[in-house]
Amino acid sequence: MAGGGILGGGRSSWGYGHPAAARQIGGRWWQQEVKRRERWLVGLGIVLHAVYMLSIFDIYFKTPIVHGMDPVPQRFSPPAKRLVLLVADGLRADKFFEPDSDGRFRAPFLRSVIKEKGRWGISHARPPTESRPGHVSIIAGFYEDPSAVTKGWKANPVEFDSVFNRSRHTFAFGSPDIIPIFCRSVPHSTWATYPHEYEDFASDASFLDQWSFDQFHSLLNRSRNDPKLRQLLLQDKLVIFLHLLGCDTNGHAHRPYSSIYLSNVKVVDKIAEDVYNLLENYFNDNQTAYIFTADHGMSDKGSHGDGHPSNTDTPLVAWGAGIKNPGWLISDSLSDDGFRFVDEHKHDMPTPTEWGLRGIERVDVNQADLAPLMATIVGLPCPVNSVGNLPLGYLSLNKAEEVEAVFANTKQILNQFLQKSRLKQLSSLYFRPYKPLANFSSFLDQIEDLIAAREYKAALKTCHILRAMSLEGLHYFQTYDWLMLMATIILGYIGWMMNLTLHVLQSYTFLGNIFLKKTQESSLRITKKNVYLGGCLLMSLLSVILYLENSPLLYHAYISVTVFLWTQILSKLQLLNAIWKELSARNFILNMKLLSVLVMSFIILEFLVASFFNRKLYTWFFLMAGILAALHLFFIASGRHIMALYLWSSCWFLSIFTLMPAEVPDKNPLVVASGGLIVLIGMASRWIQSSSRGDNFKLYIVQMSEQRSQFHKLFLVQASLVVVSSLMVWLSTSHRALKKELLPMHQLINWSIAVVSMILPLFSPPSILSRLTSIFLGFAPPFLLLSIGYEAVFYSALALVLMGWILLECVNLYSAECQGPLHVRNLEDNPTDGGYNARYLQLSDIRIPLVFMVLFNIAFFGTGNFASIASFEISSVYRFITIFSPFLMAALLIFKLFIPFLLVICVFSAISKLIRVPRLGCYFIVIIFSDLMTIHFFFLVRNTGSWMEIGNSISHFGLMSAQVVFVLLLLALTSIYTKDIEVPSQKLSWGKAT
Repeated sequence: MAGGGILGGGRSSWGYGHPAAARQIGGRWWQQEVKRRERWLVGLGIVLHAVYMLSIFDIYFKTPIVHGMDPVPQRFSPPAKRLVLLVADGLRADKFFEPDSDGRFRAPFLRSVIKEKGRWGISHARPPTESRPGHVSIIAGFYEDPSAVTKGWKANPVEFDSVFNRSRHTFAFGSPDIIPIFCRSVPHSTWATYPHEYEDFASDASFLDQWSFDQFHSLLNRSRNDPKLRQLLLQDKLVIFLHLLGCDTNGHAHRPYSSIYLSNVKVVDKIAEDVYNLLENYFNDNQTAYIFTADHGMSDKGSHGDGHPSNTDTPLVAWGAGIKNPGWLISDSLSDDGFRFVDEHKHDMPTPTEWGLRGIERVDVNQADLAPLMATIVGLPCPVNSVGNLPLGYLSLNKAEEVEAVFANTKQILNQFLQKSRLKQLSSLYFRPYKPLANFSSFLDQIEDLIAAREYKAALKTCHILRAMSLEGLHYFQTYDWLMLMATIILGYIGWMMNLTLHVLQSYTFLGNIFLKKTQESSLRITKKNVYLGGCLLMSLLSVILYLENSPLLYHAYISVTVFLWTQILSKLQLLNAIWKELSARNFILNMKLLSVLVMSFIILEFLVASFFNRKLYTWFFLMAGILAALHLFFIASGRHIMALYLWSSCWFLSIFTLMPAEVPDKNPLVVASGGLIVLIGMASRWIQSSSRGDNFKLYIVQMSEQRSQFHKLFLVQASLVVVSSLMVWLSTSHRALKKELLPMHQLINWSIAVVSMILPLFSPPSILSRLTSIFLGFAPPFLLLSIGYEAVFYSALALVLMGWILLECVNLYSAECQGPLHVRNLEDNPTDGGYNARYLQLSDIRIPLVFMVLFNIAFFGTGNFASIASFEISSVYRFITIFSPFLMAALLIFKLFIPFLLVICVFSAISKLIRVPRLGCYFIVIIFSDLMTIHFFFLVRNTGSWMEIGNSISHFGLMSAQVVFVLLLLALTSIYTKDIEVPSQKLSWGKAT
């Protein structure tokens, strides 16, 4: 290994063996100063990451909804007095339009409407394709409010306008999860819902649709004897909404290709026919418009939420007053005009032949376009928060009315832009307007002039241009603060990483010796005072500006933390100058070596980021790592071919697991068999210890003891507990298979084995191999008892690779000693690293935190996706508890997930002692690398897509941000087992870099 510091230089001009320098660095005052600084850094890191984690909610998840706009009334007579909206929840477009296996279509009435008296198309939903955002899109005209994440996606956190609000009266019947969202706060509404208990996944849920129709039918019957109710029904601007949940419930329970789901399609078609006949007979005035659609589709697996066409494509059929008659196509040839719907599907996609509708004109829309369509039909102002585009292809209007309708739709969107602009201008000292709409009034005047001149085509074109610019302006103000916030957060992370880097260089490399001398200079103290004073003034100035702009309190926190971090950096100009001089004084080759190590580190970190989205990358990584490790061992330790073969095979063995499904299938025989594998690994470790006498290489990890018989008994006890836990896995599984209750005695035995086995490693020998083997055997029983499939084998595979890492470090250490002495200066009696005689960090030591991060992440994703605990089976805890107890079950499940991490941390601590690197120094390098990944995940946070995609992007960012606490807690926890691990006490010497 290189004899220089972490910057990668050779012998320093200050001399590695200089006794005065060694005493000064290792002095008590310096140790106390390092400990104080590290406590401060850890505390600062916790605060910083907690504050910066909240920043994504100010950047990505601010509500787009604004209030205070005036509605835009229609300037022409509406074509209909009332509107009927039928929403078949969870109805896929293909299952609605395609025929049965016998060639009969499932929706004969609505097909007759399409062919004889209405318009049809596909309504394209935008992810998340869920019921609440889908209905909000249809009825209110805007897509999922990203701030709903703060409500767990269960509600819209901000009040919004809707077609129901604007109606004279609304009648609504259906699900208790949907109807109250729109009607609870609408005084001019009459609504009813069935109890939640009706939503039974074990039965045919089509009766829920019939319930909604029966309630409406009963209402009409009552109106014949209730003059007040009849008067409500005879009003204009009336909206009738029937929510039909059957397809959604049956799709979840039985899948969308099941006979129950397909039969439900016939049910909703029959309800549409009955509603049509009922109302036409009741009113008999041809003043009713009908719209039939769905909020989202259904995947083949019986789920929804993402952007797959089976979820985003929903049927749309409209007929009645104000709706055009069918249009007939002369040619089926369609060209791609470049337009994309909100689900990224192309415009004018060809209609599938099996639908039997190729000759009839199809008008596709975005789901939010339905709100302005419904409002225009009955003469209502468009909902003020709508971003939908009025689909003229459905409306039977003359040219003048078409232009007036589109103009009203455009002004409604423009009003949102103007309100956002006004609110931002009121709170900004320096306002940056959206320049393309600086003279928006000229557009309005131009459109009015074109309408007056009856130049309707030009007026429509200008309306579309103004609408598009208004939507761009809305996006501009929605992201108005992004540049400032993102720059602040990124600068903060960079400042934090630079502070950590300077601390590592100052405390764990030879550069600390220089800085220690500089701290006694009075000029340095004066410089620090000036920097701190400047930082306080800048922080105060920025806080005043934010206060005058009425910025949220968190904005003050972001700015303050960032300014504080950079103030700390600038206060260390002397150290920065020393680093620069050291780099400048070195030759080109050494600087290129430093650059190459940094580039390779960055590539590995980017690989780790990519692995969050594709865990199979670890398979390729360990396949290559196995080959490279074996070749490295083969060349530097010739004669140890078995060890090289072991490294290769263990890496290849571990590479298998990331090819397996994240949802661990039940394979309890594999769990039982893995108990035997664990015992065999323990026996192999015992054999290595017994055969180590006379082998200087093995003595690095094996310590001979006079109490071998006592430790042999401990091994037998631990191996026995592993065997017993395997038997209990088989016994508990057998009881469940026979539908028998798990006896309290069985649970008591399982709990006893788990607890006792984790205590026994504390009594094992303090040599590296003995202690780590004991830890491996100690955590095996609880892990086996919490396993249901291949993850039990993964535990052994991970342990084999960890053992390979130790062997590789031993080979490097042994090879360096054999090549001749080059003394490395120590951090003498460093109490911050467990009391062992740690040395200075070198450039080659970066491999330790890098390997640690790879293994730590394979522990995350080796058997699933730790970012979502839901990807792990709850049945894992059934051998400890069968009565539902969410907190205890969650605690057991999380403990199971932590066990592989504990193994990795224990090996990391052992290796840091073995090669005498400061463990906390490596910890800070791990945090630096983690925050580089955090910055990448910061830019990958999503506020669109399915709830799962959005949630995963947040959890990825959150997990990396939490590393500063997570890793430190695990280090503290595992120190119980690793603090007394002993390494060879002889004076080590080091050869050239390997």
